[in-house]
Amino acid sequence: MTVPFAAVLFDLDGVLVDSEVLANRVWVAQLAEHGLHLSHAEFLARSVGRTYPVLYAELERDYGWQPPDGFDALNDAALALAFEGVPEIEGAGETLRALRAAGVPYAAASNSRRDRLDLKLRVAGLSELLGDHSYDPAQVGGRGKPLPDLYRHAAQALGADVRASLVIEDSLTGVAAGVAAGAAVWGLLAGGHVHDALAAELTAAGASRIIGSHADLRAALGL
Repeated sequence: MTVPFAAVLFDLDGVLVDSEVLANRVWVAQLAEHGLHLSHAEFLARSVGRTYPVLYAELERDYGWQPPDGFDALNDAALALAFEGVPEIEGAGETLRALRAAGVPYAAASNSRRDRLDLKLRVAGLSELLGDHSYDPAQVGGRGKPLPDLYRHAAQALGADVRASLVIEDSLTGVAAGVAAGAAVWGLLAGGHVHDALAAELTAAGASRIIGSHADLRAALGL
């Protein structure tokens, strides 16, 4: 069994855990309560893969909306409650176990805040499989995706050349980060937020292959 990559680097939301729809519902409800009414599709299109500062900047630019005092605390509490029910993406744990058995290094690299990243991995039952190899923007000076720093850092921590590594992503932001880091990038369409145009969008952003499930990913990797 030979995997043709030095390491496999996973995004978290929409790749290992099915959290995007849960988060979207919370955000849309919280925004509506604070004066900004967006549909679920509108918010999902602009939020997947983005950090809070980028998201807030875009909401101010496009709608003149800024988070009022206390918004972050209320939103954080609602998100934490929602994430207590977050499931793994079907087959994600099996993929990680197969990589471990094959001796292939792997990690998660996410724009999620550290506390949320840890919460989602724990609830989805993936914490032990990732161990210390889950990384967030705070570990690279806040330089999250679409910048390449997070994926470069994850590969380095694994002792792998990022240019010989594979990135698995579900967002345009993440694909851009993987491409900028010099990795091969595959798009995974396994989360509840996937829409009909996403495969074409990820391909246009630089994903060299589109995979529909973790079972297909394992097959493509020869696991």
